[in-house]
Amino acid sequence: MWQGEAVSESLPTARFLDRELSWLAFNKRVLELAQAQDVPALERARFLTIFTNNLDEFFMVRVAGLKRRIAAGIATRSVSGKLPRETHHDVLIRAAELSMEQAKILQSTVLPELATHGISIVRWHDVDIKDQARLAIWFENKVFPVLTPLAVDPSHPFPYISGLSLNLAVSVRNPVTGAQLFARVKVPPLMERFVRTSPDREEFVPLEDVIAAHLQMLFPGMEILQHHTFRVTRNEELEVEEDDAENLLAAMERELMRRRFGPPVRLEVEETMDSEILALLVDELEIDRSEVFHLPWPLDLRGLSSIVDLKHDELKFPAFLPKTNTSLAGVESASEPNVLEAMRSGDILLHHPYDSFSTSVQLFLEQAARDPQVLAIKQTLYRTSGDSPIVQALIEAAEWGKQVLALVEIKARFDEEANIEWARQLEEAGVHVVYGLVGLKTHCKLSMVVRDDGDVLRRYVHFGTGNYHPKTARLYEDFGLLTTDPKITADVATLFNVLSGYAIGAEYNRLLVAPAGVRHGLVDKINREIENHHNGLPARIRFKCNGLVDETIIDALYRASQAGVPVELVVRGICALMPGVPGLSDNIRVVSILGRFLEHSRAYEFANGGDTDVMIGSADIMHRNLDRRVETLVSLTSPGHIDYTTRMLDLATSPEIARWELQSTGDWLHVGFGAAGALQDYQETLISRHQRALSV
Repeated sequence: MWQGEAVSESLPTARFLDRELSWLAFNKRVLELAQAQDVPALERARFLTIFTNNLDEFFMVRVAGLKRRIAAGIATRSVSGKLPRETHHDVLIRAAELSMEQAKILQSTVLPELATHGISIVRWHDVDIKDQARLAIWFENKVFPVLTPLAVDPSHPFPYISGLSLNLAVSVRNPVTGAQLFARVKVPPLMERFVRTSPDREEFVPLEDVIAAHLQMLFPGMEILQHHTFRVTRNEELEVEEDDAENLLAAMERELMRRRFGPPVRLEVEETMDSEILALLVDELEIDRSEVFHLPWPLDLRGLSSIVDLKHDELKFPAFLPKTNTSLAGVESASEPNVLEAMRSGDILLHHPYDSFSTSVQLFLEQAARDPQVLAIKQTLYRTSGDSPIVQALIEAAEWGKQVLALVEIKARFDEEANIEWARQLEEAGVHVVYGLVGLKTHCKLSMVVRDDGDVLRRYVHFGTGNYHPKTARLYEDFGLLTTDPKITADVATLFNVLSGYAIGAEYNRLLVAPAGVRHGLVDKINREIENHHNGLPARIRFKCNGLVDETIIDALYRASQAGVPVELVVRGICALMPGVPGLSDNIRVVSILGRFLEHSRAYEFANGGDTDVMIGSADIMHRNLDRRVETLVSLTSPGHIDYTTRMLDLATSPEIARWELQSTGDWLHVGFGAAGALQDYQETLISRHQRALSV
């Protein structure tokens, strides 16, 4: 056996890229899509909104975590060699640079391009006088009653500023006393951010501009001196003490109430803001000057989503309609595929969104709910919605008297409140709802149906890499496996019993299950490739995942590279591995693919001496996935399915595909975009293949 661990002693100390800066590099790639000339104009605007949402969450969670460690006096260096304070400093500088770059792309590229198609965003003073008059009436009737000016003086303390809200900082003067006063006006978050100035044109003015133009109505008799927009980001990471909580649901609800009052981690201000007003905000919010981002108008580009949704097909990616998977399309009952019957004929590999979610996974559960021979349904739910067909199918199954178990993850970040709400809907319908294991998030994507097939009770299982959310299934790229394989279904039955009951030392035949087994299982497979290479057998490692951070697995990949095993990694987001370092990672190549769909699937391929071994599942190579979540990977056994995933990885790593390539410095090189004779687009190539009904 190849002793890879012995080689790890010779690995250099500085062999990991900084996680936080790597994440910012990922969001930089999103920003590059917003300025790519070959991306349609409204899609470029959409990427600006995605950038904003991504950066907001990064500050609410990752930067907030850095500040907590700094406040706690933690001086432990990260694997990249930095102290929390050093990382925080570097992150703030880079995030501010990217935020300014986003603003420049909007002003210099996206807005001018949209204007050529008759879509414009203007300031109030640019609005036609007749339109201003019409908007003034609209403001008085629809907006003014909602607004609440909050003054700051000895009898009015500084108001609480909710996280991510857009606000106007207003300076007024009392004409009688001459006293200058500060007030805050919150821009109503439930109203459209960009207001159409005329029913005849696609011209829009920001809501905050409309409010600012009518501040005299809010402060009658006062002299309006100046006004500026600002926005606060707060720590919104939940810290539930599960071990001490008698009721996890109640503990989560209490923590959600506290989340609203998390400490600030970033203050975005309009770059024209007066220094005295800024000083007041910094002092009252108790935020460091280094955490203040001075940005051009307009702040908070999430509001562009309403512009993106305008009906301009010519300014969007070409329409794409997912097709029913070919293994299902041939097994029809009335007007829809009979999913359970198709599963009895063999495993079915799904690739969303190219394969329709509604005519596969959704239909699987809907048909199981209606099938009188189905006795039980068990389901994990990480992210979905209360009106989701998946939730409705579980409710219908319970109403028909079937035994239904829903394992709901109420700790799914930023979906906690929604998950609690629809979990209660399930309970009220008679579904058995459980909330997983203490200390762990249940992130695996599993459905199991138990059916009386006459001669046998058969289990039908869906095993996925993505959430049971019909909307995101049209936007996220994911794999799914529909199977009645006895070994896989027995493993899934064991895992559901572990999650809903009590069990110690459960064993699995075809699954790797975190937190106990995924890291060890993947390292064993990496070491097997090293041994095969030394024995002259085919050896190769290819991963496709969202994040690669875990040091143990990265070190195993380094050892494989040192041994001569070729390693190709397709990583959408964070990557702490340094490729192409002489003597360390010469044989490792890392690429990233972003596009109209969010690359979300996880696939792990090993040459295995010529008998290719492929696993798909929910687990990324991150500490949280391997140590603090219930994750699963399943081995594919069908030669056709192994061949499909292999060809998919061939395409993703092909030099003919447009991509980003990671350099040993941590920089990502943009390859094949925008120039004449650009390389193929990975996702458009897959769309073309599936539209030709490529069988998997």
